[in-house]
Amino acid sequence: MGKLLIVGSLNMDVVIDVDTMPKPGETIFGKKLSHIPGGKGANQAYACGKLGADVSMIGAVGKDENGDKLLKNLQSVGVDTSGVQVLDYTVSGTAIITVNCEGENSIIVISGANYELNKEHINKHRNLIEECDVVVLQLEIPMETVVYVAELAKSLNKQVILDPAPAPKMLPDSLIKNIDIIKPNETELQTLTGMPTDTTDKIVAAADSLIKRGIDKVVVTVGSKGTVLVTKDKHEVFPPRKVEAVDTTAAGDAFTASLALKLVEGSSIEEAIKFGNIVSSIVVTRKGAQSSIPSYEEVVI
Repeated sequence: MGKLLIVGSLNMDVVIDVDTMPKPGETIFGKKLSHIPGGKGANQAYACGKLGADVSMIGAVGKDENGDKLLKNLQSVGVDTSGVQVLDYTVSGTAIITVNCEGENSIIVISGANYELNKEHINKHRNLIEECDVVVLQLEIPMETVVYVAELAKSLNKQVILDPAPAPKMLPDSLIKNIDIIKPNETELQTLTGMPTDTTDKIVAAADSLIKRGIDKVVVTVGSKGTVLVTKDKHEVFPPRKVEAVDTTAAGDAFTASLALKLVEGSSIEEAIKFGNIVSSIVVTRKGAQSSIPSYEEVVI
């Protein structure tokens, strides 16, 4: 098996269970409060580690209790955290997450140390990029850092996967040209392209606009409707497993991690998507972010 590198965010998730999401100006009672390690980058690194991958992470945390817990949680599943800097002048990232009784969530992110991740730190850990086969990126760290990592990774002939969340209205060409696979959900795809995504045909059309900008493959996760793969030659819909969703937090991150894992194993993109669908279908039946990730044995049995 090859090596994976995740470059991205680490957050402590403060999860509040509610019956319904609060409306503007409304006060409601929460049912439960939990502190669970998260952050899109860390979720993906943790998922890769839990699924048995050889994975490293580059990121940043504060020199605080949350940062210590975030690092120890990644290390517990074998993630190499030597590339995660510990900063004494800021706090670890935090995400406030409300989860309703249907399992849907809303998230507010306070970036903290994540937005201190810069080119100098990337260069300090260039060896992790040189040693890996696939680099996975998200957008919870500065855009200029994401662009720099993608450019460096491609110059070293690495495969680059981007999970474009939180999605901007436009991705810079300097990033697009260095991305092999982009994995938005349908809402993120709509934001990125300004095009509707409420049907499969519209998803394909929106994804095709990214293909025309130079991305090789667009993999769109559509929740309970499955996953759509779009390339310059074809599109294909992969149906999901039917499950009862409890909490959708980290389902997309688990899918991205699973996709990267199977690709580094040498699987086709189609096989990787099918595996990702299985993993994410397990994740939504459990509470929390990293706490919901299954082991490889749970997926293949």
